[in-house]
Amino acid sequence: MQSKDNQFIQLRKQKLAKIIAAGIDPYPVRSTRTHQISEVLCDKDGWISSGQEVCLTGRLVAMRRQGKLGFGNLEDASGKIQIYVAQNQVGEENYELFKLCDPGDFVQTRGSLFYTQAGEYSLKVLELTLLSKNIRPLPAVKEKLVDGKLVRYDEFSDIELRYRKRYLDLLLNPEHRKVFIVRAKIISAIRDYLDSRDYTEVETPILQPLYGGANARPFVTHHNTLDTDLYLRIATELYLKRLIVGGFERVYELGKDFRNEGMDRTHNPEFTMLELYEAYSDLEGMISITEGMIRHLATDVLRKDEFHYRGHTVNLAQPFLRAPMIQLVKEHVGIDLSDMNLERALAFCKERRLEVPAGAGVGRLIALLFEHYVEEKLVQPTFVTDFPKEISPLAKAKPGNPDLAERFELFIAGHEFANAFSELNDPLDQRERLEAQASLRALGDEEANVVDEDFLEALEYGMPPMGGMGIGIDRLVMLLTENDSIKEVILFPQMKPE
Repeated sequence: MQSKDNQFIQLRKQKLAKIIAAGIDPYPVRSTRTHQISEVLCDKDGWISSGQEVCLTGRLVAMRRQGKLGFGNLEDASGKIQIYVAQNQVGEENYELFKLCDPGDFVQTRGSLFYTQAGEYSLKVLELTLLSKNIRPLPAVKEKLVDGKLVRYDEFSDIELRYRKRYLDLLLNPEHRKVFIVRAKIISAIRDYLDSRDYTEVETPILQPLYGGANARPFVTHHNTLDTDLYLRIATELYLKRLIVGGFERVYELGKDFRNEGMDRTHNPEFTMLELYEAYSDLEGMISITEGMIRHLATDVLRKDEFHYRGHTVNLAQPFLRAPMIQLVKEHVGIDLSDMNLERALAFCKERRLEVPAGAGVGRLIALLFEHYVEEKLVQPTFVTDFPKEISPLAKAKPGNPDLAERFELFIAGHEFANAFSELNDPLDQRERLEAQASLRALGDEEANVVDEDFLEALEYGMPPMGGMGIGIDRLVMLLTENDSIKEVILFPQMKPE
């Protein structure tokens, strides 16, 4: 296959040499376009009767010639049209240039619209300009009629190759382009939703001297001038909270986080997160804004109520469910741990042959049972509330129950989509909890939080009560575009070395 490809490449290089020898620049600086192709596909009879000349640009995706007459399919981001190139219309010299073109070349075509004898709506070319000569042949794509519709087959469909060569995937599978157009609309709509509610979009450091705000392992890099290690952020939380201390009342950041963790259908080490914080709000406020924003994206932006995701039909128009974690464990696992009895929880986990982390308390064991036996059963949007405080080091304790935290995670189709707290603003309590996390790190938990002295100092200046929420944008886009793999919604996902 490689030698065959090389032969095609050599042939195209020979054509390139002939074009240059003819005094034609195969990669000119400027191009001219009067209309996108989609514009001339509307009101076809009107365009023909007007006789108006247009200048269309795009990629040649097919070509065929017979003597002094040739056809091609010209495609831009908006659509595709047939071009009709006749030597007696463009002249012998320009027709010779057309003969040296190949599928994959970018061209500029000036002409008028008409119907061919076969009834095909086409651009009758008066002048063709080469904009970019293609050297490497495009993968072959065929089309056939299925139930009256033109369908592509034998396409560039190897999944791993599609992710590694995303540019070819987007070129040959226009429907995949639509996913990323929808993604852009979703992100834009999120910004509009928050901006209209007086949130201020901010930017915080990606390179941090100390990482925090989540339970995850970081990526480490080194700054040569400072001769110090830095970390790619795992979350924006602690910097955004510093801004609340500084006087902002509603802030959000939409940006990249990085976690040195495994890769699967719902995890990529580089991912897009939304985090927002609102002073004088709490968990109830975060439930309201999370549910409202997701429903807005579904019903107002995408105009849909139901989405098919990971084998489930999910309704985003109905009120989201709520359930405490301990209640869900009782219902689905059959053990009531509302008394927070450590011995009974340990015995139950050992009976189920679950691996118990070193130093785990009853709260962590409740979360372990939830993760193993409950998560996958939460299909319709469900706010899981009343998390154990032990696994929620940045959340306030639940009033009346110091073992639980003012925290929710939103689960849809068995996966977590959002995480939110009534944020802890007691600097002494916060220090205690971070130091407890540091003890877990000493026992081997590489994902436990670290003690951030600068953040603790900021808290000592005073931070108002507030709610905070984070939502994974990639996973949300998966749901809203009905894709089961995170690699389908990230343009350039991380891949194992070939």
